[in-house]
Amino acid sequence: MANEQVHIDQIFSLSALRSDNWRHLLGLSRKWVSGKASLQEVSDSFKKLEPMEMLHAYPGPKLIGKLSQDLVEERKESFTELVARLSFSILTRYYKEDPNEWSVNPDDSHADSFNSQGTHRPYFEVVIVAPDRTHNVDRNVQALLAQRQKDDDFIYEPLVVHTFQDAFCAVAVNNNICAVAIFDGFDFSSRMPVPQLNKTMEELHIHADEDHIGLQLASVIAEYRPELDLYLMSDQRPQDITEDPRSVCLKRVLYAVEEPTELHYAILEGVRDRYETPFFDNLKKYAHRPISTFHALPIARGKSVFKSDWIRDMGEFYGKNLFMAESSATTGGLDSLLEPKGNIKKAQEKAARAFGAEHCFFVTNGTSTSNKMVLMAIAKPGDIFIVDRNCHKSHHYGAVLGGLYPYYVEAYPMKEYSMYGAVPLRAIKQALLTLRVEGKLDRVRAVDMTNCTFDGHVYNTRRVMEECLAIKPDMVFLWDEAWFGFAHFSPFLRPRTAMGAAANIEKWMKTPEALQAYEAQQAELGTNPSDEVLLNTRLIPDPRQIRLRVYQTHSTHKSMSAIRQGSMVLVKDVDFVQIEPQLHEAVFTHATTSPNQQLIASMDVARRQMELEGYGLVSNAIQIALDIRNQIKTHPLISKYFKVLGADDMIPEEFRQSGFKDFLTPGTNWSDAAVSIRDDEFFLDPTRITLVCGTAGYDGTQFKTLLADEFNIQVNKTSRNSVLFQSNINNTRSDVAQLMRVLLELATRVDSELARAGAEGVKCFEDRVISLMTDVPDLPNFSHFHDEYRSDVGGKPSVEGDIRTAFFKSWDVSNNEYVGLFSEECDKRLKEGPPMVSAKLVIPYPPGFPIMVPGQVISQEIINFMRKLDVKEVHGYDSSLGLQLLKLK
Repeated sequence: MANEQVHIDQIFSLSALRSDNWRHLLGLSRKWVSGKASLQEVSDSFKKLEPMEMLHAYPGPKLIGKLSQDLVEERKESFTELVARLSFSILTRYYKEDPNEWSVNPDDSHADSFNSQGTHRPYFEVVIVAPDRTHNVDRNVQALLAQRQKDDDFIYEPLVVHTFQDAFCAVAVNNNICAVAIFDGFDFSSRMPVPQLNKTMEELHIHADEDHIGLQLASVIAEYRPELDLYLMSDQRPQDITEDPRSVCLKRVLYAVEEPTELHYAILEGVRDRYETPFFDNLKKYAHRPISTFHALPIARGKSVFKSDWIRDMGEFYGKNLFMAESSATTGGLDSLLEPKGNIKKAQEKAARAFGAEHCFFVTNGTSTSNKMVLMAIAKPGDIFIVDRNCHKSHHYGAVLGGLYPYYVEAYPMKEYSMYGAVPLRAIKQALLTLRVEGKLDRVRAVDMTNCTFDGHVYNTRRVMEECLAIKPDMVFLWDEAWFGFAHFSPFLRPRTAMGAAANIEKWMKTPEALQAYEAQQAELGTNPSDEVLLNTRLIPDPRQIRLRVYQTHSTHKSMSAIRQGSMVLVKDVDFVQIEPQLHEAVFTHATTSPNQQLIASMDVARRQMELEGYGLVSNAIQIALDIRNQIKTHPLISKYFKVLGADDMIPEEFRQSGFKDFLTPGTNWSDAAVSIRDDEFFLDPTRITLVCGTAGYDGTQFKTLLADEFNIQVNKTSRNSVLFQSNINNTRSDVAQLMRVLLELATRVDSELARAGAEGVKCFEDRVISLMTDVPDLPNFSHFHDEYRSDVGGKPSVEGDIRTAFFKSWDVSNNEYVGLFSEECDKRLKEGPPMVSAKLVIPYPPGFPIMVPGQVISQEIINFMRKLDVKEVHGYDSSLGLQLLKLK
């Protein structure tokens, strides 16, 4: 470990590596005291820390200098004592609360900037990027620190760096940073090795802009972490700087030599703006007011609970504030979710800003409802929308409710794991081109895809939208990002979100290169290119014709600190002024008129958290996922029976144009992942971990139950031979340790049982594995709608169908019939007819995708798949009755 070189651009691993290296140094220093380690060993370990510590305000130059002095003078006990204090403070984050943690000696005073007795003020750090002129820098820092007051809302500490690359690494690695103050005159290149950063900057063509390096740094940081407040401190006239288009990312431009007070208050105000939670703040005030309620909500104020002899335990369990904050009123400091005009409106505006949208709507019925709202708003009965057949059932029911015609496109199958991937772009383009030939393109309203899928497949959202817009420039896009809301706060994943991609398309449209690229391609394609040529071409839309219309739904509760069912609808739609009345009607149609106040408040607070610390939380979730992958792969016994699927297992090579294979492939680092995210058709969300358990003889449902019942480990999704783990902002390294302990125990259990089983027992185990891993059913594709529910053109069967008519036809029992799944009649009708047409949406769990929808002809492949299913839960199917079918005319 001591000989490994630390690079300050190891963005995902450096945070965890930092605390590990401090603990390693502590262990060595204790051995040094007892004569079991040499000075050279301790010195080498200490030198590894120095590059990392230049990116953090704590411990800071004074404490690091004290350690260096102790080391030079070989004060073993003093050195070890200070290392112990610093390493523990970093691990526990005590330095954010206790001023003594910053002191070389306990009598030193650092208390003015910290919390008084009984109070708490959030701590953050401010990067100061300045030339390496020690006297001037120290003077500026001291002038800024002199502005701090005990009654400030927050505590901040400065972190001084002297180059472009050091500033970027600090912003990338240090999760405490909330603001950056940039002074003129600093250098570009770091004095430390940054091989990954150099490689990435070369890929992105980032080179030093010597004339405007401050603005260049600001624009790069704003692209990477848009939530940060950026201040440019310049000796030039501020008005000259604001003429540069890059200055739009700056919070303020200040004249450097005269504004320490203004900078201080600007920093506090910027953080205060993000910290403010309009609805939650007002709800807290409301809860503490003396209010008598004469409305239909007896639980409000909690009197019926706390004065009860029989249900008081509920109040004790949930706490007083839950009931004090309940109300059905929309006045007195509160607001209406259906017609927000006050603090809910402000909270939604802040959420829109945080997630890069133009508008945001809070939904308290989950993303199932969000999807139905958007579909109802953007399309009318009879419209066609192109949709992944394996999407969440809310999209299918949205089509039923809205009278929309789904044109189902198929994701690529992963038969060996009984799951589907994502829909290839070629299939989406083929659908649009087919509909154009049939004269139906004017009826196509939207492309509706799941991003990312349950199993972690993430679309190249920008490419999908651009190529679809090249065929139909006013296409509306609905991206269901129920599981992917957190991704906005990862600079690597953000470009693959709907809002991130929309922002990049919008920026591209305004450049002269956009029109040049379009015209060059048109000249190459000619006047009437064939569909095959268009399918094989990376299409470029006409930037003059694009109507950028993007909707994103996400389950705030699935990846952020919101209460269950909290969801958001994000909008970036150039024509939203026409859609807004329809969306409001959709809200009135689907939303409850009695939304939960705590749920709304939790979305407000979740937004606050993600803006102020989301970058660090998401980075940690990614690092935890990579740790889990690595430990499973490298453990000799665990890896004998369990395997985590990589991108090369879950994404065919044809969709990985960059050649990216897996996060753990030797020599792969985050700069390689960044290229894959930019270029590949599909990318695998690193936080979603598909663990194959079939090789240990467990089916997915069995393994999930075992983990929950015996080890108190909960997972969400299973397949025939796998379970899905998902790291999130709630996980810690202790969770990783517990998971590894359990997997090791189970691997040991299997290994021991096989050792005692004898030849016959081993053969039974091998047969079980073959059954789970090899003898798997083919995954059925969507067959077709029956002709009673289609509008064929020119004798050619249409793909889209009238799912609404089929759905409601089944409500009249005289229109239904039942056929046993394993009956002779079922086999006879498959061979001889009449065709069997599903009356229901049939969804087995697992795998959780619909294998039948109303009006669909049931194929032999579907029956084969259902007969091989060994799951207990199949929505839309009652085994005692059989398949519910629609009678035909």
